[in-house]
Amino acid sequence: MINFRQLEVLKTLLATGSTIATAKSMGLSQSGVSRLLQQLETDLELRLFDRDKGRLIPTPEASILARDAETILLGLNRFSGLAEDLRSGAKGPELVRVGLPSSMWENFAPAMMKEFVRDYPSVRIETFFETTSNIARLVEQKVIDFGFLRNEHPALPGIDMEIVASGTSVCVLPEGHELASMKEISARDLRGVPLILIGRQRPTRMLLDQTFAREAVRQNVKIETHTNSSACSYVAHGLGVAILSSFFANLYQNLPIVQRPFVPVTKQEFALATPSGTSASLAAKALMDALKRQIEISQKHCSSC
Repeated sequence: MINFRQLEVLKTLLATGSTIATAKSMGLSQSGVSRLLQQLETDLELRLFDRDKGRLIPTPEASILARDAETILLGLNRFSGLAEDLRSGAKGPELVRVGLPSSMWENFAPAMMKEFVRDYPSVRIETFFETTSNIARLVEQKVIDFGFLRNEHPALPGIDMEIVASGTSVCVLPEGHELASMKEISARDLRGVPLILIGRQRPTRMLLDQTFAREAVRQNVKIETHTNSSACSYVAHGLGVAILSSFFANLYQNLPIVQRPFVPVTKQEFALATPSGTSASLAAKALMDALKRQIEISQKHCSSC
């Protein structure tokens, strides 16, 4: 079977006129050049050079084939160049769509994208900051390339999940709060304490309400909100205490807040969600890798947590 190295030998030999010059140009031995040339003549069943006292004289057929060989090699070079551009992000899908929880817009998403936009300058990113249910719907309908959401059970249809992070229930307190001296906090410890809770009808909120009910503690809900970021900000301003996943609380270590385990402890899993039966582009995979790296950075606990 003819290969591109044989074609390179043919083209170069006609340009240089000798096997010595061809070998030097291609980084081969002279015997390697002769062997590739003989293989090409055998594969084509065509004599390309006459041998005269050690000299190679190209036949008219060799000259005709050399022109086509140059065209083929140019095409192969373009093909290889295109593959390199796809690997580097210089070419390829021009848009990557990603769905993230609203609490990730302020610090997490910009940090995640900083490295990506440097490595993939021609790729445009479209971000959708949504609830878990909306992100799942966008993934399932293939509106977005991937999403980051809480892993729920049972498995969501039409979606493949890769677990990439986890968290546990924590009580988020203002720095200096009297409960900050405790190693762990229960519903009973929060009797009468102003609470900042994520809005009702969410699975995590329903489980939390059940915990307070079992302990016969009436919740003193001061503020209801719908994003973890706003809950942490309210806590930082001394408006109350919040009960969140440590995963999201750790995103706001820059605020004057601390966290303590909330018991009984519950665990949360978070996943990258992609449409089932599809393959992500290299650019989308690179953005997913950037997200994973940023998770590792954001989940390193500071000494005050």
